[in-house]
Amino acid sequence: MTRTKLIAGNWKMNNTFTSATQLVGDIAAGLPNALNAEVWIAAPYVYINTLAENTSNTPIRIGAQDISTHVSGAYTGEISGEMLHSVGAYFVLVGHSERRNYFGETDEIIATKIDAALNSNLIAVYCCGETLEEREAGNHFDIIKTQLHTGLFNFSELALNNIVIAYEPVWAIGTGLTASPEQAQEIHAFIRTQLLNKFGAATADKMRILYGGSLKPNNAAELLAQPDIDGGLIGGASLVEADFNYIINAASTAI
Repeated sequence: MTRTKLIAGNWKMNNTFTSATQLVGDIAAGLPNALNAEVWIAAPYVYINTLAENTSNTPIRIGAQDISTHVSGAYTGEISGEMLHSVGAYFVLVGHSERRNYFGETDEIIATKIDAALNSNLIAVYCCGETLEEREAGNHFDIIKTQLHTGLFNFSELALNNIVIAYEPVWAIGTGLTASPEQAQEIHAFIRTQLLNKFGAATADKMRILYGGSLKPNNAAELLAQPDIDGGLIGGASLVEADFNYIINAASTAI
């Protein structure tokens, strides 16, 4: 099955309102004329409405970086799925390694956030991945399997139509270490095999799995050429128009 490549930028806690609107405009203007990939941007909450309006006539979809487990109520500072959807969010990241590491999110909490996203008509981008310690200990396959089974596999095959997986090799993000295309492909193939075993070939074949390990212009083409890598979750490079559009173009032309 041919899966449409997806390049999703994660701006994290970066950009002012002015620079955010300028950047998304520059990205839209720099998209290839014959775009053969999807382009998503996870922006800070406070910019979502404006960016969604500014990109309404472009291929770019705007989403959020997190979501509350709660629908509404006395939860100061929380943002619900209904709120996100009402301001134009199309998707939301759940289980990002920084949420797991800095905010103590467990697979169980993340599963609840996926449910919250789906109930609010948002696509959930489920992030999973192992740390350097886990990889060095040889536990990376077990870690990924547990994250999938606890965080994702209680959902139905129908629900998976609105879920994208993003593999984050935490050990290769900002550490100076690099995951080779072969290492990245190995884990992506492992994830797809887990999907195959749980849901069958049809679901496994159509599920998109993104690579979230410092994908940049200098490694984009080789990584995106791997058979089970269906795009990227881009951090730092998504903040630079030339770099992000280079990656988008690489995805658009990948075989």
